Amino acid sequence: MNKTLYLLLFLLFQPLAIYAGEKVKPSDLDIYLCIGQSNMAGRAELTPEIMDPLQNVYLLNDKGNFEPASNPLNRYSTVRKDLSMQRLGPSYAFAKEIERKTKHPVGLVVNARGGSSINAWLKGSKNGYYEKTLSRIRIALKQGGRLKAILWHQGEADCSNPEEYKQKLILLIKSFREDLGMPELPVIVGQISQWNWTKREAGTTPFNKMISKVSSFIPYSDWVSSKGADCYKDETDPHFGTKGQLLIGKRYAKKVYKFYK
Repeated sequence: MNKTLYLLLFLLFQPLAIYAGEKVKPSDLDIYLCIGQSNMAGRAELTPEIMDPLQNVYLLNDKGNFEPASNPLNRYSTVRKDLSMQRLGPSYAFAKEIERKTKHPVGLVVNARGGSSINAWLKGSKNGYYEKTLSRIRIALKQGGRLKAILWHQGEADCSNPEEYKQKLILLIKSFREDLGMPELPVIVGQISQWNWTKREAGTTPFNKMISKVSSFIPYSDWVSSKGADCYKDETDPHFGTKGQLLIGKRYAKKVYKFYK
């Protein structure tokens, strides 16, 4: 079956599953904000085995309510590209693994935008991604859950200048922490692909090295390696494949769990 048709049929019948299973109060949720560009939105193939609703994991929907989470998790993003482009990102395996580790119900706020530069995410940018995302997380928090961490996976659009990016990332995280009144909010930052799709001799190596040092310039932060992750199409493409996204998602959970209280 055509992948786009499969996705549309799945989404058509998905509302029937919203009321299935045990109800969980929003105030019980450990909430995670998952943002960035296309690898966070997800471009990897949605295979049948990852299309069932996640157990004890809930997704903030377009009505401001939490529903049982299932792929594609970026479907309700207020900044996303076309729905047909939203596939598997790291938040699926992350949520599944962090729920297994903590035994706490998970609430996801996924608000990614493919192709977006970090400039578009800075507070006050004309794109408004920061403000739209802040609005969504505040809607989630008004229901009583606890924001446990931000997962940030972005950089393909900006990887040519790691030092400049570093300063902008510091500013972005500072803005979120100040506006949310959470100065010690954990932030986990993911590396972009290891293979060189950039046409520059150094490739993604300098950028990924900078990401690996994030805890030295942003307190209460950590990083996730992309080593061993597969590519979606080939090495001319910056997107991770299905196996890679599942691997990276588990790595996010491992790093978040270190901050868990």
